[in-house]
Order: sequence, then structure tokens, then C-alpha cells
Amino acid sequence: MSKRIHSPTHSACISPEPFAPQSFDDPVKAVDALTALYERNTAFLISRFEDLAKGAAVSGRYRACYPQVSIETTSFGHIDSRLSYGHVTAPGVYTTTITRPTLFRHYLKEQLGLLMRNHRVPVTVSESTTPIPLHFAFGEGAHVEASASTVLSDMPLRDLFDTPDLNITDDLIANGEYDQVPGEPAPLAPFTAQRIDYSLARLSHYTATSADHFQNFVLFTNYQFYIDEFAAWARELMANGGEGYTAFVEPGNIITPAGAERSPEQVARLPQMPAYHLKKKGHAGITLVNIGVGPSNAKTITDHIAVLRPHAWLMVGHCAGLRNSQRLGDYVLAHAYMREDHVLDDDLPVWVPIPALAEVQKALEDAVEEITGLEGFELKRIMRTGTVATIDNRNWELRDQRGPVKRLSQARAIALDMESATIAANGFRFRVPYGTLLCVSDKPLHGELKLPGMATEFYRTQVRQHLKIGIRAVQKLAAMPTETLHSRKLRSFYETAFQ
Repeated sequence: MSKRIHSPTHSACISPEPFAPQSFDDPVKAVDALTALYERNTAFLISRFEDLAKGAAVSGRYRACYPQVSIETTSFGHIDSRLSYGHVTAPGVYTTTITRPTLFRHYLKEQLGLLMRNHRVPVTVSESTTPIPLHFAFGEGAHVEASASTVLSDMPLRDLFDTPDLNITDDLIANGEYDQVPGEPAPLAPFTAQRIDYSLARLSHYTATSADHFQNFVLFTNYQFYIDEFAAWARELMANGGEGYTAFVEPGNIITPAGAERSPEQVARLPQMPAYHLKKKGHAGITLVNIGVGPSNAKTITDHIAVLRPHAWLMVGHCAGLRNSQRLGDYVLAHAYMREDHVLDDDLPVWVPIPALAEVQKALEDAVEEITGLEGFELKRIMRTGTVATIDNRNWELRDQRGPVKRLSQARAIALDMESATIAANGFRFRVPYGTLLCVSDKPLHGELKLPGMATEFYRTQVRQHLKIGIRAVQKLAAMPTETLHSRKLRSFYETAFQ
């Protein structure tokens, strides 16, 4: 490879040809334009990098920007007040940057179509001033820094391309902390393009599956036993034709299509939070993620899945029963949350109430009735509703009991775990419908600890039923119209138009 000569004169910014803004009154055509612009600009960055890898001389700094979509309204006219999204609250200009429009095609068509219909205005597709980082132009799984170390050994990558910038990658909009600058457009969506790209890369890293495999209905669990049951059920389903599901995807992006036996491939090493996806057309299937134990993982994974704008996520895992009347294997339907996990304190203060969502609660309770065969007053034999406490200390039992036990009693808590309140709170924060159905696996306050022999019998008899209940619940949620499922409870005074 010939040696390049770098000099301070290589400071000119080299970009694709300017893109003239275009207006659309058809959401499909608007998304097509966003896709063409995004693909043009990412292809420009990738080709410039590849040229340098082949020995081309550096001729300046290479930059391409994200596409953006905007609307302008001039009326305070009321829209359908039953809707929780799909409209803006006041006259003005609203805009958002866009990434991966092919991945988000259905979502974008729906959101833009609602805006056009509700406000009777076109949308404008243009080029933003936010640069696309080279790493994100390559997409998930790219090892740009490693490649650059051999290609650009005598010049920092940042001197030639834009790289991820944490100064503009934040959750200010979603947190309700965004300060609107007078005269500038207001945000149209809860996440910016670079924030989304950041999370898409993290999702691939943590779950070992690509973002396009994630479904709109997500189950979280804190034990591998649920994964084993889900995988066995999904593989059998695929072998028998799928029953409406099109494929089963395991970590490593190993795909078993409907009508096929399990793929012989296996991932070399499981990731930190392996994800399994039972796919259905329109991302209407089920994703199950083993988040492990602890609120940190629960926050991390929901921070990233939130950018995919799922329709619901539910926690189905194990908990400690706090009442002597509970038995091992009983269910707990959370109606409230006691938050002592602390990982969200800076983003969502503990004084913010996390309400139960009627649509989700009803789906979970109905699913328990259908799977167990119990209903009405008889259902109380195996299920309690009430407050679930989430803590950040797995060995809380080893502390002076007067402190934690008193707080749990005052809160009327019926169960304790390390993930549920975190998942619910992040659902509230990111406007993703949430719910929790736990299974009592031990009763530490009453001398019933989770010992090996007891655990084995418990897992064998209860995990399968609990998982069936979770699956039935998300199937019920998937059958609901999205405008019914997305509750207005989750929307603040000044909301973005996008779901």
C-alpha cells in the first residue's frame, strides 16, 4: 500500500450533492424518499472508507448527514382526543432525524400517515445537519475501529469521519427535560437518529440478535428455565408449520423458518442477555429476553429496546413471596411498584407514580384464568394482586430485618424481586405499555428458602404454565387495536407526535 501524505490543508468537508427538500401527502412516498436519502448518504461514507482502505489519498474530511422529516401546522384545531399519539399539540414546525428507514418502514408509514390525516398537512423530507457517524453507517456488527487501525495507522479516524457523539445522544426528549429553543423546530419523535443507532448497536451486542428480528411484544424473564421452555415450544411450532408464526430466531441470528426442523447451527457463546424471537408478519410476534438478575440489566435492555417502539413489554419471572398465605408457585399480578432499585433515580424520580394499565392488567388476569381454569373468587387461591417491591440488593435478607421488613409492610408489598419495577418504570418513561406477572419461588420471611431440591421440583412444575400464561397475555395484547393498547396515561403535557 502506498504511503499517504497528510497535511493540514486536508480540512475541506467533502459531502454528497445537496438534497432539495421534498413535500409529500402520501406516507409511502415520504418513507421511500427517506430511504433513498439515507441509503445514498451511508453508501457515500462506506465507499469513501473503502477507497482509503485501497490506498486512495486523503482529500478532506468526509461527511454525510441523516435525513429528517418535518411538518408545519398553523392551527390549534382539536384532533380526535381519544388518540394518545399521531398529532402535535400546538401550531409550529416539528422535525426529527431518521435512521434505518427500512427497519422502521411500517412504523414510519403509520406515524406519518396519522400526522397527514389528523392535521391535513404534507410532510417535508430533507437533509438534516446532524452527521451520520461512520460506525453507524456500516450498521450492526461492524468493527470499524479495528479496520481503521490498519487502514489509517498514521491518522486518527476522527480527523476524517464523524464518530458517535455522546453530547447529542441522550434521553432529554423522552425524559421531558428537553428545552425548546424559541424559533427552532420542536421534536417530532422521542428519540433522535443517533440515539436510535446507538441502541441498535447495543442491542446486537447484548442479545446476539439483529434489531430487525425483535418483535413488538416483548417478554422479559430472570431465569434461563423460561428460555428453555420457550425455545422447545417455538421449535416444535416451526416443525409443525408455524401456526401463523414465520420463523424462530436464536442468538447468533440462527433462523429456523416455519415448516423446518431446528437449524443445526449453534452460537459459540451466549451473550449477556440472550434474546429469542418468534416472528410474525409486521413484527407482531413475541420476543423473549433473559435479562438475568438485577435492575441494572433491566434498565440497560429496556433503554435499548425502547427505540424500536414496541407495543408492550411484560415481566414474567420469579419473586419472593412476602405473605405467609402465599404458596410456592402462586402468581403475583403487580398493581403497583415500590421502587428501591435506584438505577432510574436520575431519569425518573421515585416520587413519580407508575400506574397500572387496565388493558395490560386485564390481558394478564384473563390469561391466568384461561391457562389455569380458575376464575372469579377461585382465582384468589393461586394469585394475588398488589404492590411488588424491587430492590438492588439480592441478599437483603442478611441485613437487619427491622429496616426492610418494616418498609415492605408499610407499602403493603406482596412480593419482592430485582427487575419488575425497573421494567415498568422504563415502560412509563418511554411510553411503552408494561405489566408484571411473577411466580413465587421462595418465601424468605417465612423460612422457605430456594434450596436446590425444592427449586428443581418448582421449576419442573411451574415454569411451563407460567410461560404459557405470558404468551397468552401477549397474544391478547397483539389482538387489540394499537390505539387502544397505547394508553393516554403514559403521555405528558407536551408530547411528541410519534408513538
